[in-house]
Amino acid sequence: MISTLTQVTPETLGEIAKEMGIRRTQEVFLLFALGSQFDHLIKQKLDELGVFCLVADPARVTANDVRLLKPIGIILSGGPASVHTDPPPFDAAIFDLGIPVFGICLGFQLWAQHLGVQVQPADKREFGVHLLTIADHSSPLIGGITYSTGFQVLESHGDRILPHPDLEILGSTEHAPVAAGHHQHLWGVQFHPEVSDTEHGLELFENFCFTICGAKDTFPAGDVSQEKIAHLAQTLAGKIILLALSGGTDSSTVAYLLKAARIRATLPIQIVGVYIKGIDRPDDEAHVREFFGQQPWLQLTVVDATEQFLEALKGVTTMEKKREAMRNVYKAVLEAEAERWRANVIAQGTLYTDISESGEGYDSGATKARIKQHHNVGLQFSVPEVTPLADQVKDTGRNIGRAVGVPEALLLRHPFPGPGLILRIEGDITKDKLGIARVLDDIFMEEIRKAGLYESIWQAGVFLTHSVTKCTKGDGADFGLVAECWAFWSVNGFTAQAAEIPWEVMKTISRRMTNEIREIGAVCFNTSDKPPRTIERG
Repeated sequence: MISTLTQVTPETLGEIAKEMGIRRTQEVFLLFALGSQFDHLIKQKLDELGVFCLVADPARVTANDVRLLKPIGIILSGGPASVHTDPPPFDAAIFDLGIPVFGICLGFQLWAQHLGVQVQPADKREFGVHLLTIADHSSPLIGGITYSTGFQVLESHGDRILPHPDLEILGSTEHAPVAAGHHQHLWGVQFHPEVSDTEHGLELFENFCFTICGAKDTFPAGDVSQEKIAHLAQTLAGKIILLALSGGTDSSTVAYLLKAARIRATLPIQIVGVYIKGIDRPDDEAHVREFFGQQPWLQLTVVDATEQFLEALKGVTTMEKKREAMRNVYKAVLEAEAERWRANVIAQGTLYTDISESGEGYDSGATKARIKQHHNVGLQFSVPEVTPLADQVKDTGRNIGRAVGVPEALLLRHPFPGPGLILRIEGDITKDKLGIARVLDDIFMEEIRKAGLYESIWQAGVFLTHSVTKCTKGDGADFGLVAECWAFWSVNGFTAQAAEIPWEVMKTISRRMTNEIREIGAVCFNTSDKPPRTIERG
């Protein structure tokens, strides 16, 4: 599957055509991610609308690539660069192709400068929420939005765009005379419609995609979900279903599909959700109990497999071997629970991308290169397996979740790898190390939530290294382990930028970890992007 588009070749066009088939569309949008901390929120808005959007690398995708792909619309995100001091790499010839463009903040400034409009450092920069005063109420970008004279928008920019004869001004803020503008097929805003602080943000994306670009082939999540529910109701009627339930996006969506199938089935369907603890985050179990523990349509059972994981991981130090050991325990627990509950079927939230990355062909059985062995692929259970999302990718699966009523808190939770904390501990795995890793994660998540950073960060975690440092605690000298914190801004996880965490927040996190965890002697923050590093160590 296409992750981040870097070049349009016959091979990538074939992959894109295959994914368009999954999404039932003949239309594609391009999102050039220019480095904003909110890039992933743009992708989430587009996913919510059901349009197919590829993330494009601005440094490598050229105007010729765009001609070959033939997108119906292009979105440029914001970013930390300045168009007149350190402009981001981008082929400005793309603006001359006649394809509708929606530039956000830096993206707006890029096409404005290409047009010959002056972009200059502002005397008074705008950060935070400001009032957007609408100048053109009939604009297709603003049409259908209900407001009085304007609405609240979140801005974060130091440069401003000046009025120009070729630039139609759609709206302004106190210190930005052109906070929204238009020229022919080019549209732009100086604020961030992707964040919740901006009123009517989703409607602006909707107007661009459907009114301006004329999109019609949205992913029919509602239709697809109904097809899946009907199939599940027919094939699972009268059966006991054992669902591997982690509380993440995919397994939660499968739970709600089974819930709907249970209502529609002609014979009773019993759903048993199995949560496996042992290598999970500190709040994962509480999260699952909160959303699934009191549901009348699902019987939740929690299996503590800590000792089984520790036994299987004894002496195992490489990440690939850790994945294999975890996978074996995972299968054994589900098999045992299936026998205990007399389940006829085991259900999982396996995605098409999980299957593909594990080196298996989805529809042809063709051999593919293995990127990593997923824990939920190719397990060959003793009872039949149901994977309702095996023909979906992450965002289409999330759209199906929305269509069947999965709470947003489940859909937008930070990703967490199936092998769990074993990928966040260097070297051998022990019960003590698992305990330390949980407390580290708990402190980190608590502080980034307290600082209002959780939503803007795509994924964050702490890696417990086996590096030892000399330290002093109290009156004596000691040795302590080094904890490595990391956080990323990303759209889809395939490429990512190290998130900027304020110094005072970092100091608080470091102080708490070294004070509250006896074994921790030092805390560092990894500021490398992906590439070259990966998000998880393994």
